[in-house]
Amino acid sequence: MHRVAVTRRIFPFLIDALRATFTVVDNQADDAWSRAQVLTHFADADGALLVGGERIDAELLAQCPRLQVVSNVAVGYNNLDIAACTAAGVVATNTPDVLNEATADHAWTLLLAAARRLGEAERWLRAGQWQRWRFEALLGVDLHGATLGLLGMGRIGRAIARRAHGFAVKVQYHNRSRLPVEQEDGARWVGKDELLGGSDFVVIVVPYSSATHHLIGAAELTLMKPTAILVNIARGGVVDDAALIAALRAGTIAAAGLDVFENEPHLDAGFLALDNVVLSPHIASATRATREAMARLAIRNLTETLAGTRPPSLLNADVWQTRRR
Repeated sequence: MHRVAVTRRIFPFLIDALRATFTVVDNQADDAWSRAQVLTHFADADGALLVGGERIDAELLAQCPRLQVVSNVAVGYNNLDIAACTAAGVVATNTPDVLNEATADHAWTLLLAAARRLGEAERWLRAGQWQRWRFEALLGVDLHGATLGLLGMGRIGRAIARRAHGFAVKVQYHNRSRLPVEQEDGARWVGKDELLGGSDFVVIVVPYSSATHHLIGAAELTLMKPTAILVNIARGGVVDDAALIAALRAGTIAAAGLDVFENEPHLDAGFLALDNVVLSPHIASATRATREAMARLAIRNLTETLAGTRPPSLLNADVWQTRRR
């Protein structure tokens, strides 16, 4: 039987199903394996299910000669050195599409919560400060008639844009290149600076890479309206968190809604002192149905690769003919 390593806890019934086909070494805890533990468990593994963004690079692959496939339980794959995987003959996969709708929902959750000051209002209420009703208390901003700017208009970005119609919100977006008209669904392509300067809400939906590191920093935040709200559901590192904290303190922008952070889960403590930011702990895809669908797709990618069948979510297509067997 092929030997498979699962790096963090997932639904037990899925692990039980895996055991019917493979010899499984799984991490029963929610804590990540250390690098040394990853190397130990991957050394004689044929496949790996990556649940916690474990780094796969040339150094690791050189010490894992049996490894045929690394299956990421995520749509993002900045933890995978794709070139190193291809050079080593290792198949790399991810889980696109199955989390689009849940992630788009969460983008709107953060956007609405920040616009209506929901986090601040709840903290105020829980602290016992609601002693009387005031006409001008906790005034937020309207969505209807506003302009939403999407920095990234891939699958998730388009799902966010579709929801904008129900709020009577105009949509503009920026990609490196304009989408075909039939995929724009009424959204308007603009340059990055125009998007930042002309949007009431800016939602970041780009993958993380060296090219998008600190894509939003102090200079970009200065371009935004002082009434604007920034939402990041992409990856930590796309936004310069220190610059964002400074901008929120100074009133350069009005508010933010964040699901991802640099160095997470050890986010900058400066965020915790701010009332004008809504924070969530990287849970944009965290519905039971979506997380199960992600795990099932990752398992399918792994299982089909080890069976010699091309998996549905292959990231490095060039490796298929020269892959390890």
